[in-house]
Amino acid sequence: MIQAFAFYLFAAIVIASGVMTIGARNPVHSVLWLILAFFNAAGLFLILGAEFIAMLLVIVYVGAVAVLFLFVVMMLDIDFAELRSGIARYWPFASILALILLAEIVFAVMAWNAGTVVAAKASPAAQGVPNIELLGRALYGRYLYIFEAAGLVLLVAMIGAIVLTHRRRSDLRPQNVSHQVRRRPEDAVVNMNPGVGQGVEL
Repeated sequence: MIQAFAFYLFAAIVIASGVMTIGARNPVHSVLWLILAFFNAAGLFLILGAEFIAMLLVIVYVGAVAVLFLFVVMMLDIDFAELRSGIARYWPFASILALILLAEIVFAVMAWNAGTVVAAKASPAAQGVPNIELLGRALYGRYLYIFEAAGLVLLVAMIGAIVLTHRRRSDLRPQNVSHQVRRRPEDAVVNMNPGVGQGVEL
């Protein structure tokens, strides 16, 4: 009874938070609603017995990704009134995307009501193995090559982002280390004695 109540409570808050994330006018409020959705999704994982994934969701998504979103949104100087003024032209595409997502949700519910496709295996508690160990066996056993391919894709994306954002300034002269080392103190500092009311000419 308590588990069912907690499930419906967390699920309702996740759905409401997701709707408010999309519908909030202030981007900072949207990020805060997203953080609330992450916390309640972690609660759902705890009910399912996947405590490692729940803690991972809180630490990685709330502690890093959502906070990064919050900093980026707060640091950007964007005129949101002007940004919202041209949103009407995106309604046709957004409506088509919403219909596709609705059809997928209906299809998923129908498939779930039809029964599972693969026979259910024994739960981690029944096997006497922690779910962290089972997750490690799945990632580094059956899905090892897929896991390594995903890491390789992320590495390529990171290198590509660094290459695209790296810029060389042509107005700067190359640094001459030997010339800087040979420079004498009297050449580095020049004492000026300007007259009263006169500036210093550089």
